[in-house]
Amino acid sequence: MSSEQLKRKVLLMGQAHSGKTSMRSIIFAHWVARDTRKLGPTTEVEYSHVKFLGNLVLNLWDCGGQVSFVKNYLSTQEKHVFSNVAVLIYVFDIEMGPGPSPFSQEWESQLAVFRRCLSSLVANSPNAKVFCLAHKMDLIAPEKRPVIFEDFLRQLNELVSDVLQEAEERSEPGSPAPELTMTCYQTSIWDESLYRAWSMIVYALVPKIEVLQTLTDTFCKLCQADEVVLFERQTFLTILSTRRPDIPKHCDDHRHEKISNIIKTFKLTALRQGSLVQSMEVTNSRFTAFVDEFTSNTYVMVVLSDKSIPRAATKINIALARQKFEQLIDNSSELASVM
Repeated sequence: MSSEQLKRKVLLMGQAHSGKTSMRSIIFAHWVARDTRKLGPTTEVEYSHVKFLGNLVLNLWDCGGQVSFVKNYLSTQEKHVFSNVAVLIYVFDIEMGPGPSPFSQEWESQLAVFRRCLSSLVANSPNAKVFCLAHKMDLIAPEKRPVIFEDFLRQLNELVSDVLQEAEERSEPGSPAPELTMTCYQTSIWDESLYRAWSMIVYALVPKIEVLQTLTDTFCKLCQADEVVLFERQTFLTILSTRRPDIPKHCDDHRHEKISNIIKTFKLTALRQGSLVQSMEVTNSRFTAFVDEFTSNTYVMVVLSDKSIPRAATKINIALARQKFEQLIDNSSELASVM
């Protein structure tokens, strides 16, 4: 399998000022949230190629949301924009709706454009996955967020049902019914929710992720670790994690994203001081956490609560596992042929 076959086209769409470029800059260009105010609007389409895991390349299309550009995407450029898409990420400015508000007209406009984008996607890339981000959730009062997000989900699910029904009516007799996989997240550039959403998006793009999951499960067991987490090296997005069966689920569902954000911020701070962070250890009375460079594209975090396990043994286990993970992660042809 060639590296060309492992390119994944990702459309990042949404109306103007919805926050698309800000989140891209935070995730992939290491911007901090407060500095995104300096960003100007995206004009037409900004292309970027992000090498993620081995030969996996995210071909990211950041599509400007101004009305004139959107008209082009949905007319003369439709085939060019919506063909061969692996993932559509659609960003909604949740402050504009849903529900009765002074911005109801703008919200209806967002839904109308999203509906047309879905129709073009189903027609040109029927196997693409769709991720919808209810963005700028920090601007909504905390007590109102659950109700607003529930209404958001209801409206989008109704819209998807309508799009699929229309696509089925247009399809040839006897052809398979069109399908659409849509997942929605609440996001904000000011907390870990943005990292969680993008981690799940990348998880959907990694080829043969179940192979990595099985290998990580085995590594966790052999290390007698409580938990093992794999992070992508540049973005520090969580790729996957595992824990021992007897370890209860942590009460904080956003814990990995918080850790990711803390470590990434620490690394960037050290880099500005002229230092590189290769590994670190955090020890307290309850556990020891090892964060170490793993493969050329990943970091690993190993958490142990058993104080009888020597620190040196854990470091040796990480070193021994590195080669096997390197083969799977960085040799994409092998990754795609295993199993």
